[in-house]
Amino acid sequence: MTGSKGQMGSELNELASLYQYDFFFTDRDSLDITNEQSIRNYIEIHNIDVIINCAAYTLVDKAESQELISDTINHKAIESLAQISKEKNIKLIHISTDYVFDGKHYKPYIELDATSPNSVYGSTKLSGEKVLQDINPQNSIIIRTSWVYSSFGVNFVKTMLRLGNERDSLGIICDQVGSPTYARDLAKTILDILPNIQKKNVEIYHYTNEGVLSWYDFAKEIMKMAKKDCKINPIETKDYPTIASRPHYSLLNKSKIKQEFNIEIPFWKDSLDECLKVLGEKK
Repeated sequence: MTGSKGQMGSELNELASLYQYDFFFTDRDSLDITNEQSIRNYIEIHNIDVIINCAAYTLVDKAESQELISDTINHKAIESLAQISKEKNIKLIHISTDYVFDGKHYKPYIELDATSPNSVYGSTKLSGEKVLQDINPQNSIIIRTSWVYSSFGVNFVKTMLRLGNERDSLGIICDQVGSPTYARDLAKTILDILPNIQKKNVEIYHYTNEGVLSWYDFAKEIMKMAKKDCKINPIETKDYPTIASRPHYSLLNKSKIKQEFNIEIPFWKDSLDECLKVLGEKK
């Protein structure tokens, strides 16, 4: 498992004891995934037969000026992981993003919809997807997700909770629409479907929590559930300019993963409630 100190990696670590697998959790200090020989050595020493790749360069705005490092981690490292997985018959689960789309759609994106990233981050993640599909290690999949949050790491939910304690009001974007993803839900899904992934070609799946909302809606509900006395005001994207462009519409259609693996996906409010309990913000 790569990226073990990130949100997904931390949630997988929390769930590990519930599953009958021997886990090896790695981060940048214990395994350099940009060094192919390091990957090979680690896999041979530990006799790895499944890789869950949660490592990524996710600093969306910084990626605009750091394209090389973003591409190295989000694309070139995936090429190495894919090549080694194919050679050694390793099952590879790779986490990708809604940022591979431009956000100009009018209905939830399915896996076969045309991609058109409008940021360096999105472009490098798409390059990682494509190289994985080109090399095509058997029994490997790509899972695209969006708006990930967790009780671990830095994310929108924890930022809102902090600012809710510090400020009387906040302006939050209301014209970007999508679905949040509680990292624990996705981590559990990955571990649940792992034995049933039997694919001749690399398949792409979409996963987020159920429901549709804006960042404004999300922030309002966080404050409401956590009983924070902070007024949330709606603002438009143009009123909060960022270096990198974000998709205005990034709803992902999850029918494929639900049907093929017979899973149920929690509603976003229920998952937010669970995360707030873990964070001690709710009883």
